[in-house]
Amino acid sequence: MSLVHINFESQYLNGNTDVNIILPDKPRTVNPDVFYGNGKKYKVLWLLHGTFGDYTDWIRKSNIELYACEKNLIVVMPSALNSNYSNWDTTMMGYGAYDYLIKELMPLVHNWFPASDKPEDNFISGLSMGGEGALKYAVNFPEKFGGVAVLSMYARDWENMTPKKMAGQQRTLNGYANAGGYDKFIDSYENIRRLMLERKDSLPKMYFAVGTKDFLYKGYKEFKKWATENEFDILFEETKGYTHEWRFWDKAIQKALDFFGLEDITDEGNPF
Repeated sequence: MSLVHINFESQYLNGNTDVNIILPDKPRTVNPDVFYGNGKKYKVLWLLHGTFGDYTDWIRKSNIELYACEKNLIVVMPSALNSNYSNWDTTMMGYGAYDYLIKELMPLVHNWFPASDKPEDNFISGLSMGGEGALKYAVNFPEKFGGVAVLSMYARDWENMTPKKMAGQQRTLNGYANAGGYDKFIDSYENIRRLMLERKDSLPKMYFAVGTKDFLYKGYKEFKKWATENEFDILFEETKGYTHEWRFWDKAIQKALDFFGLEDITDEGNPF
């Protein structure tokens, strides 16, 4: 595979930002002019990092490059600080992480790289905070994605998480304040469960995976119960023995790629 690192000034993040992009390699049996000039568009995985992470996490801590090679897949890995993939309009000069991926990064990748912009060819996934971000994008923009894989995260019951109940949970309270207050928060793009109910018939296919020793497992089980009661067509998978860890996420992303229907390719003239 080819690994591309781009650094550019983002209009929505109000500063320079980094992105890693995995691109399919040229088979050794194909001439460069033929391969690079064939006009082929590849399927794309938008792969999001978790809290404290950045655009390097998936490359450094998993075998995603190998898995992308096996699937002939473009993988886009942006940075989003600890933003929860939300817009923070009053932070510094503004940090519009929610708008950035949809309004800036997707047009950049779809137009500058051999990436298909067909919704059935675009998939989104992430771990922990990135899993919540992936779900947030898939539910708010179901017309842009063919599937979403949420690893070690779930859709939280925000309408039962009032500021009084969340006293001491500063990150959550900061999110409420950022939205302009709790009422505005639950009426916004953040309230994933409400949006799931409203858009039930238009959602992309969904896969949720978690380790049974993960500290989020209890919340995951409650969400699974809610989703089952509301008759959502979701594939849930729990793996015994794993916590909130990269050994689990490396396994789970492989299953996610299979869930998306991405098939292995073979090239006898270009062995690994």
